[in-house]
Amino acid sequence: MPVHASLLILKPSLATTFLRSSLSSALVPFPLIRLRPFPNPRNLSSLSSAASSPTHSLVSSSGDNVGGGRSGAISPPPIEDSVQKIDVNPPRGTRDFPPEDMRLRNWLFNHFREVSRSFGFEEVDFPVLESEALFIRKAGEEIRDQLYCFEDRGNRRVALRPELTPSLARLVIQKGKSVSLPLKWFAVGQCWRYERMTRGRRREHYQWNMDIIGVPEVMAEAELISSIVTFFKRVGITASDVGFKVSSRKVLQEVLRCYSIPENLFGKVCVIIDKMEKIPIDEITKELKSLGMSEEAIKDLLQVLSIKSLTKLEEILGAAGEAVADLKQLFSLAEKFGYSEWIQFDASVVRGLAYYTGIVFEGFDREGKLRAICGGGRYDRLLSTFGGDDVPACGFGFGDAVIIELLKEKGLLPELSLQVENIVCALDHYLQGAAAAVATRLREKGQSVDLVLESKPLKWVFKRAARTNAQRLILVGNSEWQRGMVSVKILSSGEQYEIKLDELE
Repeated sequence: MPVHASLLILKPSLATTFLRSSLSSALVPFPLIRLRPFPNPRNLSSLSSAASSPTHSLVSSSGDNVGGGRSGAISPPPIEDSVQKIDVNPPRGTRDFPPEDMRLRNWLFNHFREVSRSFGFEEVDFPVLESEALFIRKAGEEIRDQLYCFEDRGNRRVALRPELTPSLARLVIQKGKSVSLPLKWFAVGQCWRYERMTRGRRREHYQWNMDIIGVPEVMAEAELISSIVTFFKRVGITASDVGFKVSSRKVLQEVLRCYSIPENLFGKVCVIIDKMEKIPIDEITKELKSLGMSEEAIKDLLQVLSIKSLTKLEEILGAAGEAVADLKQLFSLAEKFGYSEWIQFDASVVRGLAYYTGIVFEGFDREGKLRAICGGGRYDRLLSTFGGDDVPACGFGFGDAVIIELLKEKGLLPELSLQVENIVCALDHYLQGAAAAVATRLREKGQSVDLVLESKPLKWVFKRAARTNAQRLILVGNSEWQRGMVSVKILSSGEQYEIKLDELE
């Protein structure tokens, strides 16, 4: 930090003293600083001559007389501008994580990680900041309005990631043949999306992703749904609380093929159909017409999308198509995995993201109070979107905000308080170094220690121990320390004893 800039953080009286001593010793010619923007460096030379004159009053770079009288008799600058308080709330749609919320976040993320590892997945991560083109190429120009994007100092268009899958695709392409398939990767990362906020939807959130790269069979989707069900069971959610709507993008493709709808409209149709539960059916019809679809095609499409039975779908599309075959296999595997009661067929589920190519699924709360809890599916052609070779792949995204709302709704959020194993306190000020040695010994043994850093009465120490849920209170007193011992109190039972420092575990 330049020395004239560092004065801004000094108290006015300290700044004045520092200026006076510096000017009188003629080490560095300083401008006298008012609490305003820094003076132009070009004025320093003229200021130097002014400062060296015994009779000249000091003048600021703006020409104002800010000092006067005898040489060195510098009065502190007046504080002309009151400090305006900042808004203490985080930006709209974002969150702070004070300790109590951080404990809950860690609890949730630990479940994400433990489930992923129990299924043999490895953790990866990516930059929060990515090339803007990475997301626009994958999701289309319509996503630009939802991006937190800007031009950096190198004139590159960059964006905060709205999701993790494009970054995953980029990393897979980058690794190329240096990794052997299949890849089973997971990530827990922060995402940003500028959009209207509702319950369980924020502009900033964390997302748990699990992806399988290199497996073309439906077994991969079955494994992913099983992992989510395993997570739900771990946190107390049952099949009566949550279900999965399952369908296939191939259902929609087969219907559109019957009416010779161009392949390039497929993604746009999916985006419209994905709004079915959010806007009236008349609006859906209107938007489909705007794509050039005939009334007959729209009528038949909406009829198929209303099907909730796989048997009924098979009657319409036949058993030979890939869509029906894939779905029948998934439901068969669900029985083997043991989660048949969790899943149901719903042809209207298409997922709005254009890159899905096969089976898609969404987790929902059965009471219908919340938006989708999670969602995913197969995306076999995503890598070619970024210039890579296509590799079969599937995965899901699971946000932190909706599951927290659901756990609150069900009364399943745990009460997580700060917990330390030991609180260590010196009974005299001169024994604080000894207390530090005791704390260090215990920490080296892997125990958590809250060391009392000031001289505090025992009443305060006991209150602190209660707040931190400490298991033991270790007191370092004069007579005990001289004998190489400390006092230990087990706070749950009240048992108290002395022990040699060497035997303290």
